[in-house]
Amino acid sequence: MAPATLNKKKVEQAEDVGLLKPVSFAEADTGCKDECDDTFSPVLRYSILGLICLLAFLIRLFAVVRYESVIHEYDPWFNYRATKFLSWSGPYEFLNWMDDRSWYPLGRIVGGTAYPGLMGTSYVVHKILNMLHFTIQVRNVCVFIAPIFAAATAIASYLLTYEATRRTNTALLASALVGLVPSYISRSVGGSYDYEAVAIFAMIFTFYLWVKSVNTGSLLVSACCALSYFYMVASWGGYVFIINIIPIYVVLMVLIRRYSHRLYIAYTTFYILGSILAMQIPFVGFNVVKQAECIISHGVFIGLQCYALLVFAYDQLPKKYYRYLLYAIFAFVVSVVILLVLIQVLGWSRRARLIRRVTRWTGRSLTLLDPTYATKYIPIIASVSEHQPTTWTTFFLDLQIVVPLAPVGIYLLFKEISDGNIFLILYGTVSWYFAGIMIRLMLTLAPIACILAAEGFSGLIRRFMAYLRYAGQDVEVNKEKKKIPTLATPPVVSVLFVVYASLIFYTMHCSFISSEAYSSPSIVIASQNRDGTRTILDDYREAYYWMRMNTDEHAKFMSWWDYGYQMAGMGNRTVIVDNNTWNNTHIATVGRAFASTEEQAYPILRSLDVDYVLVIFGGFIGYSGDDINKFLWMIRIASGVYPDDVQEANFFNAGQYRIDADATPTMRNSLLYRLSYYRFSEVRLSYNQQPGYDVNRHAVVGEKHIHLKYLEEAFTSEHWIVRIYRVKPRAATDPTASYQAQHEPRLPAESGKEYRFVGCTASESAFSIDRVYLGGAAGASFELAREHARSNNKRYFAVSKLGSEGHVFAFNALVKAIGKGVEGGCEQPCEDDAEKFCGCIDSACTEDAPEGEEFNRRWAVYERVRDAKAARKGRKGKN
Repeated sequence: MAPATLNKKKVEQAEDVGLLKPVSFAEADTGCKDECDDTFSPVLRYSILGLICLLAFLIRLFAVVRYESVIHEYDPWFNYRATKFLSWSGPYEFLNWMDDRSWYPLGRIVGGTAYPGLMGTSYVVHKILNMLHFTIQVRNVCVFIAPIFAAATAIASYLLTYEATRRTNTALLASALVGLVPSYISRSVGGSYDYEAVAIFAMIFTFYLWVKSVNTGSLLVSACCALSYFYMVASWGGYVFIINIIPIYVVLMVLIRRYSHRLYIAYTTFYILGSILAMQIPFVGFNVVKQAECIISHGVFIGLQCYALLVFAYDQLPKKYYRYLLYAIFAFVVSVVILLVLIQVLGWSRRARLIRRVTRWTGRSLTLLDPTYATKYIPIIASVSEHQPTTWTTFFLDLQIVVPLAPVGIYLLFKEISDGNIFLILYGTVSWYFAGIMIRLMLTLAPIACILAAEGFSGLIRRFMAYLRYAGQDVEVNKEKKKIPTLATPPVVSVLFVVYASLIFYTMHCSFISSEAYSSPSIVIASQNRDGTRTILDDYREAYYWMRMNTDEHAKFMSWWDYGYQMAGMGNRTVIVDNNTWNNTHIATVGRAFASTEEQAYPILRSLDVDYVLVIFGGFIGYSGDDINKFLWMIRIASGVYPDDVQEANFFNAGQYRIDADATPTMRNSLLYRLSYYRFSEVRLSYNQQPGYDVNRHAVVGEKHIHLKYLEEAFTSEHWIVRIYRVKPRAATDPTASYQAQHEPRLPAESGKEYRFVGCTASESAFSIDRVYLGGAAGASFELAREHARSNNKRYFAVSKLGSEGHVFAFNALVKAIGKGVEGGCEQPCEDDAEKFCGCIDSACTEDAPEGEEFNRRWAVYERVRDAKAARKGRKGKN
């Protein structure tokens, strides 16, 4: 059987003109000449495009005009802080920067855990402007980089649309729609310094170069496409979308018999150069090869080489040998596919399990394939608002008239099929599916939805204008004479009026949404009074300024992870967890502290070296984004790691989450509840409300007389949104020596053999709540780990290592039974003593992580004991 290719004449014709030229809508339906492009001189075309770019830039400056030049939200504060470090220290120091202000005591290697594209872009822009003697602060570059790249995205959308449709009017309309669409504005207003600020431009420009490379078969354009993809990889994790949709497009082109050597050149060049360049990003590295999300690109590359070989061999080999080659290639492909499926599903043999582990799917990707996955297994992903499913109201709020017009555009593209149009159809279909699963992916949908809607608008205008201009005339359609039917003028004019009115209302809607919904930075809360005036609530910046000016520069702050980036950026203080969310166990520990009683939480706070605890409270003014409303996710995340210490059911009364008199004792005694409502019963907001009335939850607080023993109030902002508590030192809270001697059993003096190997476990929840953590070299050294337990007067210590570093916990009790063996990699020798076991981490382990465990670790557990002789002497002494 011959491979599915275009016939020779069509291939030659396509190669001569560079693409299969699409038939215009007017030619297909009315036979009239589409004169729209003839009216667009280069000066007019580029003038309109320039005005669109200016409008796209200006509509994103409401926040700057209203609230001054300030960084928005949460993640942008880390990006801004990283950009400042990059501009001060240079690229080399940035890639090796160990950020000691985050994830105490673990820290964070920024160069290996962040996408550097955004910071690098701002760094280059800042350097160039200062080189040209335009003195500008790094902050202002960061504030305006998103609106600037929004204008660039409008240009990229114009190029992509024109390359696919070959119509200037459609391309200009698509550019205008993309520049104004609210979904894209939400992540590109002035001050929204997030990865998507530059990544959406990189994605659209990559798609433009891809379509152009398929149309022309140019090796240079394909290489430029790979370079653009490299910039996308350096800027955002959404590069996975590109490396999947392009291979899917290649497979689709082969299946519908549109394979050509242009497609082969484009994909082969893109895949090889793109993969090599992507591996240069430290955060990505070999994930391009190992990551399960990229496996489609590898399979398509191999399959395309096999298919190209068949195409070449078809005219070169006798049919008999060609059939043998076909069978051999088919058997090879089927064998590889079956092998990969078996490895992924069954995981047989040690080597297969290793391959399965390094090609595991990430939680976010599995959520896209199964929308219920995160809710069931990874609550920290499900807790993020932008990871929630998209509602229909959100579609119409963020896309407006684009929603009903995009399907019309798809229909028209099907009528004028070409390589570029097929890509637009595929891109739109896939994006619409993923955007329905996760709100954040509305960003990937917005540009293509606007392009499809522009095709729909343009098609409607062309068709009905043709009825006005050529009504009753004979025209030639496919070399046949046809007469254009005559329609009454009022209905045609009415349709055109509705189309143009829709565009006007779209512009008004985008301007309103940009001003009212997406131009309010989270650190500045604005409320509107009855007379229309605005009231600015600046509690966040007030609190962070107090933090920076009134606490020790080495103080450690604990809060929920949402505020970590802001505290490190504006407060310049060390935080326990932040928005990077790379360590689920660490976040769960913070959640456990907030869900525990004050007495139970205090040892956790001391083990983490916490000096201050920050909580966000909205009950005073009705701020809905406070910690009480997020408490449910803290409980779920903590219970996933510490199921014996935190049970979600204990916080519910008859299935309801209450804070009033019906709140459960567990809820009332939790640390977060007590810190949020401390002294709140003294507040009376109005004469017709009781003291302690929570405006946010419309209830009177149940526990009115809250007294703190281990923490004390240090700061409360003007509107009670930010509350900071100081953790009292041990001297003020520790029991007396006589109390300890009476109630707390102490280990006897050590002599002789001072330890006993207990066994191995893969779960940290087996360690008692009083555990004390230490990382670094101590996690790989038996003696340092034992000393950590001795200095903290703990009975047990557990070690897990990877190379010369690792983790160690010291604690007093095992709350779960653990295995006595050393399977799964637990037998890894310690760095200082090869005869001792020090456990393993991730790739050093030889078995998969147990179900429910976020990380793959094996902890070697030891008990500090006396030798038998010393024990007998101790018993004789007592007798």
